[in-house]
Amino acid sequence: MIKLVEIKKVFNAGKPNEFAALRGISLTIEDGRATVIKGPSGSGKTTLLSLIGCMTRPTEGRIWLGDREITSLPERFLTEIRRKTFGFIFQQPNLIKGLTALDNILLPALPLGEPYADIRKRGMNLLERLRIGPKASSKVEWLSGGEAQRVTVARALINDPSCIIADEPTAHLDSALTQELLDILQELKRDGKTLLISSHDPLVYDSQAADRVVNVRDGRVEN
Repeated sequence: MIKLVEIKKVFNAGKPNEFAALRGISLTIEDGRATVIKGPSGSGKTTLLSLIGCMTRPTEGRIWLGDREITSLPERFLTEIRRKTFGFIFQQPNLIKGLTALDNILLPALPLGEPYADIRKRGMNLLERLRIGPKASSKVEWLSGGEAQRVTVARALINDPSCIIADEPTAHLDSALTQELLDILQELKRDGKTLLISSHDPLVYDSQAADRVVNVRDGRVEN
């Protein structure tokens, strides 16, 4: 379970361009379910996900991961939590050109110090599971949009995280590829993964994959 208590995030505090992205959000995210954060651009969705995923800290408030309060932990502990607990899928695939699909997938696992052979085997298994095994040695710039998105999903799964955070994952996909991604996410949920997805796409928040929809506007939860 992830619990947020009165979370606020202010950028450029004390300056003329001060901006409050989040204005006191309290929210509980249940394990093993898919929660969709719905809201227009600028509503605070991405900021909220970055706080939950330990990529930044709140200005005020507390975040709990299970029974552990993580808000005040030193950065080295947050880095460890981020690598082992969360897998990230972004609007853009953010794959590194010049590297193969498999190499891109393995990158988040390399700093953990596991034997390379074990990591590579896990990466290949993920590629096979996502039905793009033959593309393992292809450079990512040669992949189609759907193949690149599957590589992104495999990269998010390489460290076997308990929670997948997806920030507007369908923003650049057509309807067919969006449905493909939703089918993959639903399969991950059946595996027991917790899904946290931000989207203003009705194909996402109205889909069967979504167990709960949380409306965010102007940095506040509306429901």
